[in-house]
Amino acid sequence: MSNISQQAYIHPEAILGENITIEPFSFIDKNVEIGDGTIIMSGANIREGSRVGKNCRISPGAVIGGTPQDLKFKGEDSLAIVGDNTTVRECVTINRGTASKGYTKVGSNCLLMAYSHIAHDCILGDYVIVGNATQLAGEVEVEHHAILSGGTLVHQFSRIGAHVMIQGGTRLGKDIPPYIIAGREPVCYSGVNLVGLRRNGYPNEKINEIQEIYRIIYQSGYNFTDAINKIEKDFEETAEMRLIVDFVKSSARGIVRGYMG
Repeated sequence: MSNISQQAYIHPEAILGENITIEPFSFIDKNVEIGDGTIIMSGANIREGSRVGKNCRISPGAVIGGTPQDLKFKGEDSLAIVGDNTTVRECVTINRGTASKGYTKVGSNCLLMAYSHIAHDCILGDYVIVGNATQLAGEVEVEHHAILSGGTLVHQFSRIGAHVMIQGGTRLGKDIPPYIIAGREPVCYSGVNLVGLRRNGYPNEKINEIQEIYRIIYQSGYNFTDAINKIEKDFEETAEMRLIVDFVKSSARGIVRGYMG
């Protein structure tokens, strides 16, 4: 049974699931869909084009589906999608997409901490954590299980690989390949994300394989192209190897450099 306050504004065309809670003074616009079991807390603002999944928690002051902060946006129809079981904390902003992709998407089982910003046309995978006051510019892609610590600033069109850990306060202008830690100023490779991989069930032999691949990329003296060629020639074809190699080969911005200190 749903618990919907009469002091909330809900547009008559909004589509609401079952067993939802909508607290006083929240705003639900037209062309909005909210999944079963979701809680919309007091003062949350769910704007036109939002699609909120099942069992989400949307905290006070959060704004989902706000107009893109992009001068090329001309009012076209677009979406802001939030997957199931995702928590959106206080004052988070998730802008909807533009004509570029048509949507902004946050995956399932994510945690977006207070004051973080997800700009237009960003795509976040499942189990992503975005720390307090972290800011993602337009069309950033963050793959599953990545963690962006508090105060991270991410340049538009950047990509962040799966199982990455970004140190707090980092400014990113390059792509961050899978399984690594990135930090320092300027941002650089800071090792393999051992803790994150172990927490997610990676056995030691897989972690060792990943470490050896990154030793070739960052510590062998090869340039990135030669390093990738050597890895493809010398390493067994595994899912982890292929994910790293394909990420590096497809990076339009170039991957983060190694530590030069």
